[in-house]
Amino acid sequence: MPRHWLFKTEPGCFSIDDLAALPGGVSSWDGVRNYQARNFMRDEMRQGDLGLFYHSVTNPSVAGIVEIVRESYPDHTAWDPENNHFDPKSTPEAPRWFMVDVRFIRKFDHPVPLRMLKGTPGLERMELLKKGSRLSVMPVAEEEFAIVCALADDAANGL
Repeated sequence: MPRHWLFKTEPGCFSIDDLAALPGGVSSWDGVRNYQARNFMRDEMRQGDLGLFYHSVTNPSVAGIVEIVRESYPDHTAWDPENNHFDPKSTPEAPRWFMVDVRFIRKFDHPVPLRMLKGTPGLERMELLKKGSRLSVMPVAEEEFAIVCALADDAANGL
């Protein structure tokens, strides 16, 4: 049974539209430099898992759905001194950081704003909504995933 995740990004950096525009709608989710988020990607994410694509900072909201299409592998951006995600302690022989590949599944007609998530019953324990939660990759319970998708569908249907 697939697990569910939330992938957080700033829309000015990499948006759901950017992902959708790529060949096959597939991209690596690179540049994660938090050990807990890395561990989720390296140890727990599996091909076929689904994720909520969350735009942070400007109009924080869930913008759509992605699918993990390639399981964890070393994040080569850590080895490039010209890359802003460079980490001199990570090497090809001893990688410190990992990434997964995600594929665009769906853009919500109406993104689900953070303020709506905060006021929705059933999402009280959602990791994203916890005070101080700053991870760029985090787990989402199956029920929470279903609630967020239902909110997006209701908005699209004018409910």
